[in-house]
Amino acid sequence: MEKQLYTHLLWDFNGTVYDDLEACRRSVNRMLAERGLPVLSVEDYREVFDFPVKDYYARVGFDFDREPFEVLAPIWVALYGEASRESRVFEGVREAMARLRERGIRQEILSATEATMLRRQVSELGLDEAVDAVWGTGTIHAAGKESLALAWREAHPRARVLFVGDTTHDAAVAAAMGADCVLFDGGHMSRTRLQACGCPIIHAFSELLDLPGIRR
Repeated sequence: MEKQLYTHLLWDFNGTVYDDLEACRRSVNRMLAERGLPVLSVEDYREVFDFPVKDYYARVGFDFDREPFEVLAPIWVALYGEASRESRVFEGVREAMARLRERGIRQEILSATEATMLRRQVSELGLDEAVDAVWGTGTIHAAGKESLALAWREAHPRARVLFVGDTTHDAAVAAAMGADCVLFDGGHMSRTRLQACGCPIIHAFSELLDLPGIRR
């Protein structure tokens, strides 16, 4: 039986649409260095980054008894705001979005990023007209986006959904909302970690156009 066609594609933002790994790494490294903690190489970062971000902070050495996560989070956000000025949309994302739109698939961004920050970034990148909606969270603490995804599903109970992300958390969120998932290996987690999810993995966004369920 031929696979049913997707009606919606949900894009994760950071590390999937937005190439901000280096901005994230530089920001956390500055905080680590200021506290005398070991800094992270790209490889280190992609092996340790995870959701909720609070747990990842603990793994890299931040001491919440000295500085609660709620104090550290806004420091990181301020550093990231500066470091991400050079960040751009991943190569191939705009083209893939355009081709998917031509094929009649509604596209939305669903991210653990705080909603106001997310909408500002999407607008500054000129993606407002490329996507149909933008869903962000109500906090800067990046605990994850499962509750947001479940709210989305409640609002779209009949949608056939493909979720595109770059982390194991994205795979878990897709499973929770009953969506298929494809993971991009150029984001915040190593390909080895992504392989443990059992989801298809892409290296270029043009590969989305050839997936089963994408209208030809």
